[in-house]
Formats: sequence, structure tokens, C-alpha cells
Amino acid sequence: MTTILDGRTIAFLAANEGVEHTELVHPWSALRALGARVVLIAPEEGFVHTFRHLDRADRLPVDVRTADADSSDYDAFLLPGGVANPDILRRDPATHRLLRAADRAGILIAAICHGPWTLIDAGLVADRTLAAWPSLATDLTNAGAVWTPERVHVDGGLLTAQGLEDVEEFTDRVIRMLARSTPE
Repeated sequence: MTTILDGRTIAFLAANEGVEHTELVHPWSALRALGARVVLIAPEEGFVHTFRHLDRADRLPVDVRTADADSSDYDAFLLPGGVANPDILRRDPATHRLLRAADRAGILIAAICHGPWTLIDAGLVADRTLAAWPSLATDLTNAGAVWTPERVHVDGGLLTAQGLEDVEEFTDRVIRMLARSTPE
């Protein structure tokens, strides 16, 4: 039985610590259920430790280090939030390289909550409109972007959402965008 995302490979970019559990696991599970292959990419080998706000949740095995990943191997990049997660990723040059290459190639990039912090340091927000956790509004504005109070927003190949309460709509949008662009 084929499903709408068979043949698609989706990269989840996360730091090894501090990723918001639901913002990673909810879209991960939904995409897998629709046939996508999901890959967890992090700066270091080992595990990604998820959190429910400030409380430790699960450990998920890292599939590929950011330094070893090639953007052309993926159909989309998802950046979950949490405060520590994007703050760590924004300092990882390999993450910047991956995201810049994905953006140049027109590969979907989707970030939720504090995830757009990483996009700022990758140089991908100028002249774009993004939804993000409200405390990022000043950071986005200072980087040349427009912060929108919309819960979920699409600007070209960039999908962003404000936070945890938007994870279902965010996931649905990711699925719809990937299903529209599924190769024949």
C-alpha cells in the first residue's frame, strides 16, 4: 500500500540537548505514518535528548551528524523548537551550510517556536515574513525579517509557526506542502 509521502526523506535538525519533545515527535510520527523516511540530524553522534518544557523526556538516536549531512539527500528540513535547541544549532556552521543549501535548492524548510533563531544565523530571514515564538520578534526584525502574529505562516519555501499549540496545524501544512510537490 502506498501512502502520500512514500519516497520522501525528511530531515529533522535538532541539537543534542533541549529540543521540545512534542515539536519533534508529533510531526515525526505523522510523516512516518504517511510513508516518509525521517532522519534525525544533530551536531554530535549519540542521542538527542527531548524535553517537555524544562523536564527531560525521551532520548532519540541520532542518524547523521550535521557535518556529514548533504542537503540534496532530503525533501524537507524541520526545525523543532525549545529554547536551548535552536540556541545551540545557531552556533553550528554545518547546520548553516545545510540550511543555506536547502534554501538555494528550493527544499522546504519548516521551523516552529524558537526554531527560527537558527534561520537568523544561517542568514535566511532577511526580507521574509515569519511566525515564531513572540519573544523572537525583535531578533527577527533586527535580522531584516517581518515577524507575524499569525499562528502558522508560509513565505515561499519557508514554513514557520509560533509554538507548541500550533504543532498540529504546522504538521498538517508540512504534509500538504510535501504532498503537493511529490515527484511522479
